[in-house]
This record gives sequence, C-alpha cells and structure tokens, in this order.
Amino acid sequence: MNSKFLMLIFAISLFLNQSIFATNEPEGDMPTDYGVIAGRVLDQDKLPLPGATVMIKSLNQGVVSDVNGFYRIVKLKEGTYDVTVSYIGFKEASQQVQVEVGKTSTANFYMEAGVDLNEVVVNGSLQGQSKALNQQKSSINVTNVISSDQVGRFPDANVGDALKRIPGISVQYDQGEARFGTIRGASPEYNSVTIDGDRIPSAEAETRAIQLDLVPSDMVQSIEVSKVVTADMDADAIGGSVNLVTKSNPYARRISGTIGATYNMLTDKPAENISLLYADRFFNNKLGMTLAGSRQNHKMGSDDLEAEWKDDDGNILMTEMQVRTYWIQRLRQSYSAAFDYEINPSNKIEAKVMYNHRNDWENRFRVVYKDLDEDEAKIEREVKAGTNKDARLEDQRTWHIALKGDHQLGALEMKWQGSYSKANEDRPNERYLNFAYKHVDFQQVLTDTKKPQVIINDADAQDFNANWGFDELTEEHQYTEDIDKAFKVDFKLPLAESSKSKVLRFGAKYKGKSKSRDNDFYAYEPTDEDAFVADAVAHTKVQTKSDYRAGNYIAGTFVTKEFVAGLNLENSADFDKEQDPEELAGNFDASEDVTAGYIRYDQTFGNLDVVAGVRLENTNLKYSGYAITLDEDGDFESLDKTEEEKSDYTNILPSLMFKYKFSKNSQLKAGWTNTIARPRYYDLVPHVETNNEDNEISIGNPDLSATTSMNFDLMFEHYYQSVGMFSAGIFYKDINDFIVESSMEDYQYLNNTWDKFTQPINAGDAKLYGIEAAYQRQFDFLPGFLKQMGFYANYTYTKSDVSNFQIEGHNEDDVTLPGTPENTLNASLYYEGNKLSARISFNYASDFVSEFGSETFEDIYYDKVTYLDVNASYAISKRFRIFAEANNLLNQPLRYYQGESKFTYQAEYYDVKLNFGLKFDL
Repeated sequence: MNSKFLMLIFAISLFLNQSIFATNEPEGDMPTDYGVIAGRVLDQDKLPLPGATVMIKSLNQGVVSDVNGFYRIVKLKEGTYDVTVSYIGFKEASQQVQVEVGKTSTANFYMEAGVDLNEVVVNGSLQGQSKALNQQKSSINVTNVISSDQVGRFPDANVGDALKRIPGISVQYDQGEARFGTIRGASPEYNSVTIDGDRIPSAEAETRAIQLDLVPSDMVQSIEVSKVVTADMDADAIGGSVNLVTKSNPYARRISGTIGATYNMLTDKPAENISLLYADRFFNNKLGMTLAGSRQNHKMGSDDLEAEWKDDDGNILMTEMQVRTYWIQRLRQSYSAAFDYEINPSNKIEAKVMYNHRNDWENRFRVVYKDLDEDEAKIEREVKAGTNKDARLEDQRTWHIALKGDHQLGALEMKWQGSYSKANEDRPNERYLNFAYKHVDFQQVLTDTKKPQVIINDADAQDFNANWGFDELTEEHQYTEDIDKAFKVDFKLPLAESSKSKVLRFGAKYKGKSKSRDNDFYAYEPTDEDAFVADAVAHTKVQTKSDYRAGNYIAGTFVTKEFVAGLNLENSADFDKEQDPEELAGNFDASEDVTAGYIRYDQTFGNLDVVAGVRLENTNLKYSGYAITLDEDGDFESLDKTEEEKSDYTNILPSLMFKYKFSKNSQLKAGWTNTIARPRYYDLVPHVETNNEDNEISIGNPDLSATTSMNFDLMFEHYYQSVGMFSAGIFYKDINDFIVESSMEDYQYLNNTWDKFTQPINAGDAKLYGIEAAYQRQFDFLPGFLKQMGFYANYTYTKSDVSNFQIEGHNEDDVTLPGTPENTLNASLYYEGNKLSARISFNYASDFVSEFGSETFEDIYYDKVTYLDVNASYAISKRFRIFAEANNLLNQPLRYYQGESKFTYQAEYYDVKLNFGLKFDL
C-alpha cells in the first residue's frame, strides 16, 4: 500500500510536468504564458528576513518570504509591476520589476532597520524579535518563533531552555537543564520535534519524547512552535510541533562564533563553551555552504533527596529515603553542514547534515534507608561508576541527513525531501557496587515532611566500615537505537492569476522506523567476600558536604569511584559471574511505517484567509519483546521471546483555519484541527514479567489505541510597528484514549488473582482547555534612554477535565490530565542600546500530576518551579561583543511530591550556573 501510494504521487507529478508544461525552453525559463518574480528579502547585513510580506498592490496579491528570506510570485502577465515589501521594525521598501512571459525576474530587497515616526533603531535582539514577530504574523496558524538573535540574548544553553520563554510551554529538567517540553498542557509525548520539518527519533528506549538538551541553542537559525498544524504537517502533535530550522543558504561570506566559559557554583569548576560558523558562496553564487559547530563542556552536579511514603490508616510514614550526591561532566557537541545549489532560477537542490552528541560522565553516591515502615531498617551505600573516566558514560547521539529539491514547473511548485535520521544511546560498563547493613535500630523524624530525617541508633550503621556486608556488584551494557527513513513530496498550484487568492497544495510522505533495545546485565560475587570487603574499606572517600543544597543531610563515606572502575570483573579467580535474565526481559524490537497523504486548499476573500485541508495517515506496527517468569521462591524460571504483534490503523484528519485582518497590524486567527499521539514504544511491546513469589505481574499492551484530539483555537493578535505585539486567545482540546500506566491490586487475570497487576492502558478521555496571552513592547514612546527599554510577558492558564477514567481508587472529578500545569508565566525586562544589552528573565510553572498510583496518595506530582535568570552583553566594536549570564539565581530544585505538596518524593538541587565570554560576527 505504501509504495503504491508514493508511486501514484510520482505519476501525478510526472503527468502534470509533461502534459501542462511540456515545451523546450532555455534553462531557467518558464514554459507558460506567464512570468515570475522571485528573490530574497534581507537586512542591511545581508541576513535573511523570514515572514516578510511581498505585495503587488495594483493586483492585491503577494506572498510571504520563507525561513531563509526567499519569495516567489507566479502566474504574472507580462508588464511592469511595483513590488513592495513590509516588515515589522523596518522601513517599507519597493522597486519596479519588469516581467516577461516565460521568464523569472529577480528582485532582491535590502531592508533598512528603523521606524520613521518613532526613530527606534532596530538592532541587536530587536532584530531577532522582529524576525520572530513577522513569521508569527504572516502564518495562518497559531505560531511562536524564536530567532537565533533572540536565543543569543537569553542565557539558554540548549533549545529546551530557549523554549520555556514561549507562551504555553513549560519544561521538565534533568541535571539542571531542560530536557522535555510540555505545550499547552500536553505532555512531551503528545508533541513532536522536527529538524527542518522532519521528525527526529528519540535516543531513549521507552519514550517518543525528544531530548531537547541534545541540541545547543546556538546551532539553530530559528525555533518554530506551531500550536495549530495544517494538513501538510505531520499530525502527531496534539500539543504542538517544535521545528528546529538549521542554518543554511548564506547570501555572502560570514564568520561568527562564541568563545566562552561556564562555571557551576555547586561543583566550583569552570569549563569551555565554544561555537563557530563559516558560510560563503562559490561558483558565481550558485553554490552556498554553511558549516557550524558547537562544543559545550559543563562540569556540573546535584544534591538529591528522595523519599517514598505510605498511608497506614491515616498514619503517614516513610517506607524508604535516599540521599544522593551526583558529580557530572556533560560534553555536548554539535556539527552541521548545509549546501545549496541553484541550478537555475526555477530549480534548486539542498543537502544538509546535522550531528548532535552528548556525553554524560556521571558518578553517583547513594545512601538508601529501606524498610522504614518495619521495626528494623536496612541501609545500603551504593556507588555508580564505570570504566570510562571512572564514571558511568551515557553516550547519546543523533544524526539527521537530508537531500531536498525545490522546482518551479510553470505555475506548479514541487518540493521533495528524503532524509535519514538515527538516534542512539550507549551506556557501556555501567557499574554499581552496593554494601548493606541490616537489622538497624532507627527513628523517623517527620516534623518537616519536605525534608524528613532518619536517625540511626546503631553506631556501626551510621557510616561505612568493615562491619558492613557486601550486597551487590553489577555491570550492565545498555544500547538503544532508533532509525527513521523518510521521503516526502509537496506540490503547490495556484488556481487563479494570483499566487495567494486560490492555491491548491497536495502531497505525500512515507516514514519507516525501526527501534530496538539491547541490554546485557551481569551480577558478580567475589570469591573471597571478606577479602573484598577489606579491600573496599581501604579505598574510601567521604562525600559529605557542608553546604548540601537538599538539606541537613550527611552523605558519609563511600568506596571510591576509582576502586569500582578498576575492578577486573572478568578475572574468574576473583569473581563469579552470572547473567541476570530479569534485565534482559526489557529488550525489544519494533518497526513502524507511517504513510500519509494530504490535500490543502487556500483562498483569500478580501481580508479573510481560509485554509481547508484533510490529512490521511496510515500506521503499520510490528513489535516483539520477552516474557520472563520467576518461581514461588523468586528464582528465575524462564525467559522466552514473545510472538511478533502486528497492528494497522488509519486516521482521517480534517482541518479548517481562518485569519481575518482587521487592519495591517491587527488580525484574528481561528482553527479547527484533528491530531494524534501514538503510544510510547515500550507500552506497545508484548512483554510479560511474572513474579510468582510476590504474586505480581506486569505486561505490555499491543492493543493500545492512539490518543486522538479534536482542537479548537481562537487567537487575536495586534502588532506594533516599533517591534512588539499583544495577543490573547483561547484553546480547547477534546482528547480521547489518553494513556497511563495502570497499577491495580487484587486483579483477576489468567485464572489468577494478582496482588499487583501493572499495564499501560487507554485510561480515559479529557477536555483540555485554556487561555493564552502575551505582550511585548519596545518603550519607544518614552524619552531618552528609556526608549531603548522593553518588556516581554506571557501567561497561559490550562485546565483539564477527565472522564471515563479507568483506574480504580480515583474519583475522576479530581483527576487531571498528566503533564498539565495549570499556570505558566514568563516575564522579561530588557534594555537594548547601541552597545549595551541587558535582560532579567522570570519563568514560572505550577505543579501537575506526573503519574498515577493505585490510590490518590500514591500519585506523583511535578512541583511548581520559579526561575530567575540575568544576562548582559556589551559591543566593544561592530563585530565583537562580550557577554555574561547567570542561570537559576533562585536555586530552583527539580522537585516531585507524593499525594500532597508537603511529602517530598524527590528534591534535586543544582545551584547557580555562570557563563561569560566573547561573541564575534565578521
């Protein structure tokens, strides 16, 4: 079916090319009765201006420049036309262009920054804001854009940190950096992340969510967030789609970069931060080349407290508490290359490659207090290490390679793109060494359940010594791979003598995915346990810190990371080795083919733009996993590969959008769209884990339905010519079959009543709705230097109501959709002068439920966050600028709580991070 569908599209394109435009014209000419005006809109530094409105006012027709500033007006009769370009923050430009039949006339525009009436000079970050606002204004859907100029004015190291500045977006953190993004209350797995329009695979095994901290912020030309998707876009974007536009298509030679350093106040260690871009054109400007690279080497860490709680008939107790100390080196590297070649004015091809690589070398020192709801406790001291730099290495990489073409076939425009994307995570030789002390006399101190304490009464159990016993030594090699191969073709055909008034678009896309997880796990026992313990005690180090950020906790003494890394585990004289089949049971293989086709029709009725479309997506799945059984004594009984499960479903997704222009700078957008979110990979795997000792079973669910959503959006936008805007709107999502992990007690399954039964299920339906408002304004109406100040703020209120909830122990009236913060707020006060630029930025998101337990007290919540960042830069010349930045001035932790806010589930602190250096643009 997939190949036949694509062959049909190719046949249509060849037929149109041969039957409608089959003439022998000179290279680059148009074999029609019409002519074309094409060119590029740039600023005075020859940098592209996306979203520019290019108009022929006498015909009341025009187009909008693309992300690289290119535009094309087709189907013009022979004659002379006055072409005008308008752009927020820039003076209007116009020129006369002569059009000849069958020819492409080139008209480039070089826009002059500034606003005539208010004498505001649009430079620095204002140019970035101007680019973003113009793209947002010209788009038919509800869109937010961050340009590279704006990213450079915020202290954001990766694209995830940059995204949190956008209305309606909140981010979830890992080790002090934004990793996953929530859009309009839709959790990360309900959103898509693309590079130049192609969805990129995930480097993690179980989730579809993309690791945003893989991509440095200085590697993208812009970040586009589409909260409403049109029919020509991938439909798996219930919350929205994040598109990372890479740098390409230079106009002239450009060399720019950053030389800086990062300093983390928790680790007291500096590290380098370097980026470089080189771009140029060759062969009479036919060939363009853009090369970019970034290297960020962060020495970081965290102080972490974790606890689990139990409600024993109203008596709240801890069942477990952990105190963790992390030391991390994070090396993030990114490299890209882009080549564009203009065959002639009507035909262009491009090739792009982007490689992102993040290495995390991590050591973790963990003390665990177990069985705290019993009379006696067990204490464990565990060291995480590895053989690479004596640390556990998490090696995550993504490749994205794309070849695409842009062809004007008379009035018909055809674009095609083939791509190959790969993401993988490799964690070799990950080692854990654990010592334990059993039957410990203890007390819980719960006067402050946000920072609970455990008092150990046994002197020998208070810190590691020779009286502790060996508990566990393991080594694991984890490898996950995700590969996407995609091809798409898009056509655009004007149906009248205007490129905008009536336009038909249609196309098709195929994406083939293969994903697998291949873990190997071994447990080791020392042949001489007493000698091993004595050797370990001789190689220890105190990890206690006087300024432990998570509270008044004592980490104590641990075996050194060097000792763990240096163990020769393959020496059979020292260690007995045994493979652990329980860990192998999580391996799986999966393939997923998605074939899509769409039709989109655009028409303008005076001040009203209308877009109607329908998209069809067929999904074909194949998944296989493992079934493992433990007997009544908890010992391994069997491990078998499950039969391959297959499924196939088709979604028909109509859409209708409107944009009404009250005036040049005021407009109303409305949309009705339908989107989907496919289940997480491992949720679909037919795995079975049976523990007969504990009478528990956990299974996958190949019968999961994709989550679907019908969306309604209404947004009013007003743009200020002096670089600013006000917007306000509402949104509503009718979500069906959202998925959660279900954990049930005393559950009947396979002729047995299980004490605990766990399975991902379609848990119910939800109504997700909210309001969104944003204000951004340069204070051009104020006198003197105050004219250079500005204010930026946005607020989103989100609410969800759940119905048909399928998890017992919950009243659906009190249940909200997982991953939905009720309030998000961003605010920024900035100064943008000729030389000095400064900004203070505030970010807030309220708490939300992260996962459901078997009863409401076991539900886990992601706590509210408040971030405060400052940054400043000074232009020492036109080409060189020094900068300084400070992140997380409020020392905001990553915090989860259980049941109620006062019961800490996890609280991880990162402290303040500083960044400073030199930026240049030659």
